[in-house]
Amino acid sequence: MSGTKIDGKAYAENLRHRVADAVKSLPSQPTLAVVLVGEDPASQVYVANKAKFTVETGMRSLEHKLPAQTDEDTLIRLVRTLNEDPEVDGILVQLPLPKGLNSDRVIAEIHPDKDVDGLTEASAGRLSLGKPGLRPCTPTGCVMLAKDQLGDLSGKHCVVLGRSILVGKPAALLFLEQNCTVTIAHSRTKDLPAVCREADILVPAVGRPQMVQSDWIKPGACVIDVGINRVDSLKNPGKTRLVGDVNYLPSKKIAGSITPVPGGVGPMTIACLLRNTVIAACMRRDWDVPSVLDF
Repeated sequence: MSGTKIDGKAYAENLRHRVADAVKSLPSQPTLAVVLVGEDPASQVYVANKAKFTVETGMRSLEHKLPAQTDEDTLIRLVRTLNEDPEVDGILVQLPLPKGLNSDRVIAEIHPDKDVDGLTEASAGRLSLGKPGLRPCTPTGCVMLAKDQLGDLSGKHCVVLGRSILVGKPAALLFLEQNCTVTIAHSRTKDLPAVCREADILVPAVGRPQMVQSDWIKPGACVIDVGINRVDSLKNPGKTRLVGDVNYLPSKKIAGSITPVPGGVGPMTIACLLRNTVIAACMRRDWDVPSVLDF
């Protein structure tokens, strides 16, 4: 018997519709400002998609495109200007930045109330303390997909494989918020496969292609694969394909449900960004957050 393929693309589309419904209920349009430095092709695609979906959900999109040779002080001045603009509800600085720019220093300049990526130290602190704030998009998407499959997550054992500040650590805290029992596993964990086999919910987020094998997975577990890795194509020599951190086809036969790559967690990131922009607007402007955004 094969596990259910979790359709992140369909869930993300539904979430965008909910965001659009939420926007219609607000007194005015939320505004998302996106800053792109340089001409990285992947970043350009991401920014174009973010702008497209922002407008489709009824919000305003402001794009600031700067040349790759932009100096750090200029970029920081732009972020500070956006912080002070009362019409801007969310600020996103597209990463990675060109060489020579300190992304940590730039991100630190974003006001926490406009930090729709949930990457500032203040946002991380609010999450850690269980206080209201903007949560990182990809980990939030992981929790949404798991809840959609399993319902109430209380008491489930969640193993997060990876301890990065972008996914692993915030994902662990978000699953803890859902009353899961959480284990963070990593490269120094003893008998890593055995730890993963204890998971009702397994969240690999290490960036190592197909590291997790089918015998690492507890039968019937929910597997949320965050990894996006580019490897050589077996069918088309000279070309590449995307794979996750999980060896998908054998693992699908063991798992109760599993995200594919692509089409699993990836589409959730932008949808959660749009949700965060609405939440940021409501928090800043003292509006009630529309219940349609609950999960």
